[in-house]
Amino acid sequence: MDGFVSHDRASDSAEAKARWFQSLTLAERMNYLCEVTNLALNARPDLAEKKGARPAEGRVRVIRRP
Repeated sequence: MDGFVSHDRASDSAEAKARWFQSLTLAERMNYLCEVTNLALNARPDLAEKKGARPAEGRVRVIRRP
């Protein structure tokens, strides 16, 4: 495997993260979704009770193929 391991978030590009996520199988993606959801609910148990949630402005990245 080529490359290196970095533990610095600044060195991870959005494109690299997208490639990693796309390399997962559907089952792995669903497992990841469940793990992140459980993490969020453990940190904020009242999160599921929130009504009228709106997406944050300017926090979505659109990645396009060159």
